[in-house]
Amino acid sequence: MRLKTSLLKEPKHILYFLNLIKHKELVSCVGWTTADELYSCSDDHQIMKWNLLTSETTRVVKLPDDIYPIDLHWFPRSIGGKKQSHAESFVLTSSDGKFHLISKSGRVEKSVEAHCGAVLAGRWNYEGTALVTVGEDGQVKIWSKSGMLRSTLAQQGTPVYSVAWGPDSEKVLYTSGKHLIIKPLQPNAKVLQWKAHDGLILKTDWNSVNDLILSAGEDCKYKVWDSYGRLLYSSQPHEYPITSVAWAVDGELFAVGSFHTLRLCDKTGWSYALEKPNTGSIFNIAWSIDGTQLAGACGNGHVIFAHVVEQRWEWKNFEITLIKRRTMEVHNVINDAVDLLEFRDRVIKASLNYGHLVVSTSLQCYVFSTKNWNTPLIFDLKEGTVSLILQAERHFLLVDGGGLYLYSYEGRLISSPKFPGMRTDILNAQTVSLSNDTLAVKDKADEKVIYIFEALSGKPLGDGKPLTHKTEIVEIALDQKGLTSERKIAFIDKNRDLYITSVKRFGKEQKIVKIGTMVQTLAWNDTSNILCGIQDTRFTVWYYPNAVYVDKDLLPKTLYEKDASEFSKNPQIVSFVGNQITIRRADGSLIHLNISPYPAILHEYVSSSKWEDAVRLCRFVKDQTMWACLAAMAVANKDMATAEIAYASTGEIDKVQYINSIKDLPSKESRMAHILLFSGNTQEAETLLLQTGLIYQAIQVNINLYNWDRALELAVKHKTHVDTVLAYRQKFLEDFGKKETNKRFLQYAEGLEVDWNKIKAKIEMEIARERERAAASPAVRA
Repeated sequence: MRLKTSLLKEPKHILYFLNLIKHKELVSCVGWTTADELYSCSDDHQIMKWNLLTSETTRVVKLPDDIYPIDLHWFPRSIGGKKQSHAESFVLTSSDGKFHLISKSGRVEKSVEAHCGAVLAGRWNYEGTALVTVGEDGQVKIWSKSGMLRSTLAQQGTPVYSVAWGPDSEKVLYTSGKHLIIKPLQPNAKVLQWKAHDGLILKTDWNSVNDLILSAGEDCKYKVWDSYGRLLYSSQPHEYPITSVAWAVDGELFAVGSFHTLRLCDKTGWSYALEKPNTGSIFNIAWSIDGTQLAGACGNGHVIFAHVVEQRWEWKNFEITLIKRRTMEVHNVINDAVDLLEFRDRVIKASLNYGHLVVSTSLQCYVFSTKNWNTPLIFDLKEGTVSLILQAERHFLLVDGGGLYLYSYEGRLISSPKFPGMRTDILNAQTVSLSNDTLAVKDKADEKVIYIFEALSGKPLGDGKPLTHKTEIVEIALDQKGLTSERKIAFIDKNRDLYITSVKRFGKEQKIVKIGTMVQTLAWNDTSNILCGIQDTRFTVWYYPNAVYVDKDLLPKTLYEKDASEFSKNPQIVSFVGNQITIRRADGSLIHLNISPYPAILHEYVSSSKWEDAVRLCRFVKDQTMWACLAAMAVANKDMATAEIAYASTGEIDKVQYINSIKDLPSKESRMAHILLFSGNTQEAETLLLQTGLIYQAIQVNINLYNWDRALELAVKHKTHVDTVLAYRQKFLEDFGKKETNKRFLQYAEGLEVDWNKIKAKIEMEIARERERAAASPAVRA
């Protein structure tokens, strides 16, 4: 990926003296109105409009000679897909201590005395309900959208050079000398402050999508921070102070400006491209709404434009490169075939997966099959620029400012899920996940909540309640294969713990189980439900994560682990296709890892119920990990014969004996209940026995687990085997030399003589009755 820059031969911002001498005045700020239209302000007091489609530059207005513009920020265009009425205006801050609300036509609607000394920066919040300004007087002020002062948020002893809103518009980030400060709007809320640079901080930016902070200063470095003030990346010192930094809207890229320097960086801080244009210092950078280009305000009177080109996408044997703004090159590495894909408008987003390339331009969406690059399916997009494309095997998701749209690969709109307070402008690949039947979206308003939808209908899944976790969630991912009823979602919370749970939720609280700690990044395999992640210093593959619901003891035996120190700091898993995992290190280099192909083959055999083939494969591979996976898979699918073989091969003799005892049980219901018990699902086992009338067996299960209160409760409720429960309780206490203290047991034991012969006879009668019942019901027996 690189930047293609363009500069005019002569700057447009020029001051003439006596109509003879011309002086190039610095451009102080720039801002995009649309993806092809830019406004720029300069010390020549002019506001210029640049139209990139017609290459025309026109003067919008000439400001009074005492107004020297410093910063410009356009009012947010839309919220939740709805256009704002004020969207055709911007705020301009100036050196005379005022900020000015100016319409698109250049009319100054209002000028407000804001600070003593220059107003160094002004920013609308994401909803357009408030404006923050900072100035040379060290004050941080909050204003209404009409320009009325709401509060003075802070008073610093030094000038505040830059300011940015937090993603939720509830916090403000500003500079204070060498420090960065995050201050909530609520009074008495905790303020976060840290030393960020060794020199004066000149610029900062906070992205609403990835929640990361940029800072740049006179120490000639730029840095990336998380919202807790933890350093994620620090650049090497440049030749000159860094005068500007800015995030692209989607948070995937950012740009850095300095003297004769423009740099394009990945969100991890790694530099994709370095340009050395003749610009002087770049004081301000603005990204276009679609994230395909940027503009810079230059110290020599120029406005520099730069387009992002040579983006690359890879899938299996295909490599696709955006060689021009409207042209892609497809390279098949197997036969060296090359195809050129031409588009009517510039490419904004693209995704290559599951045998399809999905490309969104400014007006249309193109769907290509990897089997035929000549005849794409084309459909017009709804209003709004696509900010995210996610693919599953059967369909894909487009996210724009207006909503979420699921399309089939034939171009048919399948559904458009919605939830309360939905903000699509802040969604990314870590907070949205798609599978063949399910869509999961993390809620930004409450980050402990995940909304789960049926893909085909767009309605909430199950009982309609979202999935709720105890702490904030950072990243989510749905598995890709298998039945909807078995669909699992994995997620990482802010403590970097990895959890897994089922997406099907009806009434009762779903069990959320932790399967990893210190996990930085994760990905599901595209063809089987194998999960991989990087946790602390280890690269880990969970060959069968569902084992945690079947037999927790087996989970550690189903893992593959490898030292991850070679991946350096903050690596990201890019893809997990087939048995190849692609990881990108913090320096931008890609590492390809191959894992054993056998677990995926085992998954395939089990999904097709080819148990004999699965056993044969494990015997051929002779690997304990494979046997552990097979044991868990067999128990999950109630195939106890295969489970017995697999457990025997892993040396779990006690479990083999228990499986043998299950096989000897007379009825199918008893066997099913004990298989549930084997997996630790006590409540489900009891419910199954009670529903099928096996009351004694339900009581005996609780006795065996020493759930005495529940055993007595069932016996009293169903008026049977009260004496059996009391007898076992008495024997239990005698074995430990204890006396009964439970009032309920003392109440029912009063005057009762324990007759073990009588109790044994009753138990034998229950077993005989169950056998008779099983024999009389061949359909149930089968």
